[in-house]
Order: sequence, then structure tokens, then C-alpha cells
Amino acid sequence: LKLFYHYPTTLVISQFKTPAFILLLLSFIFIIVSNMGLVVLIFRSRSLRQPMYLLFCNLVINDIFGAAIIIPHVLKDILILHSERHIHYISCVAQSFCVHFHGIASHTVLMVMAFDRYQAICNPLRYTSIMTNRMVVKLSVVAWGSAFVMVVIPTGLTVRLSRCRRIIPNLFCDNPSLFNLSCENIFINNIYGLAHTVLLLSSSIGSVTLTYLKIAAVCVRSKSKSLNRKALQTCASHLAVHVLLVALGFIVIVLHRFPQFSDHRKIVTVMGPVLLPALNAVIYGVQIKEIRQTIMAFFQKMALKGK
Repeated sequence: LKLFYHYPTTLVISQFKTPAFILLLLSFIFIIVSNMGLVVLIFRSRSLRQPMYLLFCNLVINDIFGAAIIIPHVLKDILILHSERHIHYISCVAQSFCVHFHGIASHTVLMVMAFDRYQAICNPLRYTSIMTNRMVVKLSVVAWGSAFVMVVIPTGLTVRLSRCRRIIPNLFCDNPSLFNLSCENIFINNIYGLAHTVLLLSSSIGSVTLTYLKIAAVCVRSKSKSLNRKALQTCASHLAVHVLLVALGFIVIVLHRFPQFSDHRKIVTVMGPVLLPALNAVIYGVQIKEIRQTIMAFFQKMALKGK
């Protein structure tokens, strides 16, 4: 069974195709190069092999995964004829699974990173005994494992349905687009989707907010300027990324309520895998002193070799 995509007008009018393609392609190249560079940098530098940066690698890997799932697919479809924008059902299910896995993992990884920041600021004397390599592995497994479980259930509820439609009203496959292909009763899918969204966002926002309230309380009580500087330096990056992630999620949810803005919603859904991975690399690369110093030292070393 072949399914067909419905693209927003701004991406199918010929005058917008080339600028959109070039912008997405350059963004994709930047995302892959910058994020893979950060992973290599962290694993090659002994000073960066700390729990904070090892957990950050989970976020970077997830960013690369999300960009690789969505952006090449959109790039290909921008250039081909509307009648050729199709995908087989099994491939669509696989793409939907990966898209949602990436989205949920973005939240779960940021949640375990918040736990690390809490231990570093609120329990500095016990930090090394708590955040061992074993704990880092456990937190990583929890982040990826919980994301996997949360995607398996709605995917299972969707594939059980028969299909009577063939149009995907999106730039790529996702679970709502898939179960809306059915003419059966999709009440269970809608209820689970709502509960799933509420649980994920409330857990993500709640845990990160609670963590930073406790960190803020410690900083207010503390007279140590170095502690406050450390908290601002490491937590600001994490908080900025989380705020952007939640903001984009809420924008998509709100736009779903207004069918007249469907084209805007489709474009915003692509901004997540493009904007966040690019900003993550910039925010963490520039904001965190250790990473910034390592990058500068690397380029200085390369410049000396060139001479």
C-alpha cells in the first residue's frame, strides 16, 4: 500500500523550492558536522569525560538521529513531483516510530541531565560517589528505554487498524497521521495520545522545574560566587534547550486546533529536528567553558600544524 504526502504550499511552489532545499541542506550538514564533532571532542578529551558531558552525548546522538530521519526525507520530496511523493505503509510505520522515539527521547534525556545538574549543585560533596560511570549508564538506559516503551504502545494500537485512506497530511509520517488513515473507531488511539502527551509534558516540565527551583534555592542561600557562577554556566544551557523544546511542542499542539494554519503547523514540525540540534551544538559549544576551551585549543593546535 502506497501512501501520499500533502506538503505545505510554500514548499511546493517552484519559487520556494530552491531556497528551502538549500537552507535545509546547509542546516543538515551543520547539524551532522557540529554534533558529531562534539561527540568526538568529548570522548577524545579526558577533561570532558565527566557525567555531565557523557549524558550530553545522549542528547547529541538523539539530535543526529532525529535530523537523519526527517531532513533527508524532506529534501528528497521537495525536489520531486507531487505525484511521486509516496511511501510504503511499513516504511511509514517505521518512520513514525523513529520520529516519536526521537521526540520522546529529547525530553527523557533532558530529564536525566537535570538530575545530574541537581546532584552537582545541591550535593557537591557526594557528586562523584553518586554520579559514577555505572549511574551514567543506568540513567542513559532509563532515558532511551522509557522512550522506547512509550512509542511501542501507540504504534501497536495504530497498526491493528485497517486503512481506507492514503493521504498523509504531513511532511513525514507520525502516529496521528497513521491512525487517521483508518475508518474504524479511533477513540482509544485519541485517548491514549492525549494521555501520553499530558504524561510526557507534565513529567518533563514538572521534573525540570522542580530541579531548578531546588538549585535556585541552594544558590540563593549560598554565598559562594564560584558555585553560583558554575550553576549559571552549566544550567543555563540545559534550561535554554528545554524551554525551546517545550515551546515548539506547545506551538504544534496549539496549531493543531486551527485547521486554517495547517501549513504553518507542518513547517513548525520540521523546525524541531532542524532548529534544536543546530542550537544545541551552538549553545553547549559556546556557553560551557570546558567545551569552548577544548574547541579553541583544538583549532590552535591545527593552526600550528598548518604552519
